[in-house]
Amino acid sequence: MAIPYFNEMYQNDQVRPLYARLEDWTRAMPAELRQMKQAEAEALFRRIGITFAVYGEGGDPDRLIPFDMFPRVFTQTEWRKLERGIKQRARALNAFLLDVYGRGEIIRAGRIPARLVYQNEAYERAVAGFVPPRGVYSHIVGIDLVRTGPEDFFVLEDNCRTPSGVSYMLENREIMMRMFPALFRENRIEPVDGYPDLLRRTLASVAPAKCEGEPTVVILTPGHFNSAYYEHSFLADLMGVELVEGADLFVEAGFVWMRTTQGPRRVDVIYRRIDDAFLDPLCFRPDSMLGIAGLMDVYRSGGVSICSAPGAGVADDKAIYTYVPEMIRFYLGEEPVLQNVPTWQCGKSDDLKYVLENMTELVVKEVHGSGGYGMLVGPRATKAEIAAFRDRVAAKPGNYIAQPTLALSTTPTFVEQGIAPRHVDLRPYCLVGERIELVPGGLTRVALTEGSLVVNSSQGGGVKDTWVLAE
Repeated sequence: MAIPYFNEMYQNDQVRPLYARLEDWTRAMPAELRQMKQAEAEALFRRIGITFAVYGEGGDPDRLIPFDMFPRVFTQTEWRKLERGIKQRARALNAFLLDVYGRGEIIRAGRIPARLVYQNEAYERAVAGFVPPRGVYSHIVGIDLVRTGPEDFFVLEDNCRTPSGVSYMLENREIMMRMFPALFRENRIEPVDGYPDLLRRTLASVAPAKCEGEPTVVILTPGHFNSAYYEHSFLADLMGVELVEGADLFVEAGFVWMRTTQGPRRVDVIYRRIDDAFLDPLCFRPDSMLGIAGLMDVYRSGGVSICSAPGAGVADDKAIYTYVPEMIRFYLGEEPVLQNVPTWQCGKSDDLKYVLENMTELVVKEVHGSGGYGMLVGPRATKAEIAAFRDRVAAKPGNYIAQPTLALSTTPTFVEQGIAPRHVDLRPYCLVGERIELVPGGLTRVALTEGSLVVNSSQGGGVKDTWVLAE
């Protein structure tokens, strides 16, 4: 029996009012024009350099993420609820990080098992006891959301380290405005182009105690071989800050300095896009060629800010995810605005028994997995894939969680045959500094394969523009 999915454009076979003008737009667009515009969009993406790489694969090292021209639309009422829930979650996650690197009150209170935090591979003892500027550990929080009904939104996972994809949010909008200016004259759509200014303001607001005057902000990239290098350079350009690699920075006299043609310049805030393990070879991996020797000593002494802070990743572990509603109650004294997806923790014997017996109906994920890897979608897996995954879970149950296979909402998507519903998720980007802010919208990812629930670009997913209608 087919699962009924919520179609965001149609309700009871009637077009929802927020999509009415888009229906007229698609009806008026001949197939030849649509194909021409799709080719134009791909040429723009290629010319601008919006590509990504998938590690370990041959073929084109600079692949385009498929772009779907049919935008996804939210009403202002829908967005206000999402915005409240996202900001609430970002506050709670940062309160949790500040706590577990401090007194650990939530653990003392028995609300979260100590082993999930202190034995977690993302927990960095090097920052235990350290309070970063304004008490913020995660400065850019990407919250992945799915929808299952008119009023039903769920948080699929949290990304507190270095969530990627915001360049696609901005470029999707830019390309849509360039190709279809009439659409933006006919629809009142909230802008997203203020994101780079908000990001720079957020980063500057968490300058370290020893900063003198206007803070110098840089983006630290692993280099042009990184799959997200386009985004690093794109954001640096829009913010008007330097894009640097580890070799461009050095530590001297208790500060971090940047090599320039005018001589060394002190750096106050580093928006890092490299993993904790590679930040400082004197503190983490000694073989790292990507970081800066002595960086962590400067950080702990208040000479530089690192965004997001080392150790922030413990908050986006999938086992920790199950406790975020409890964090909201514990730290904020509030009920969650947005709900988690019901989750079984395979490290618990009763949950493990249920998951092993019902794997054909569940989505099973590695707690440290990302990008659509390390997971099993039971209803779409073969018997051999399920058997192999069952053995892996049984061998190391603490490494896995499981969730029901949600009836993810669909939005209209241009496919070869015309327009068809495809499953989507949403990643808004919440900025946390002196204030908590986010632009109205986010990155909508779409599973382009019919029936697929996996939206990740590395697994064949695409992207589309996300509209929030102004009142």
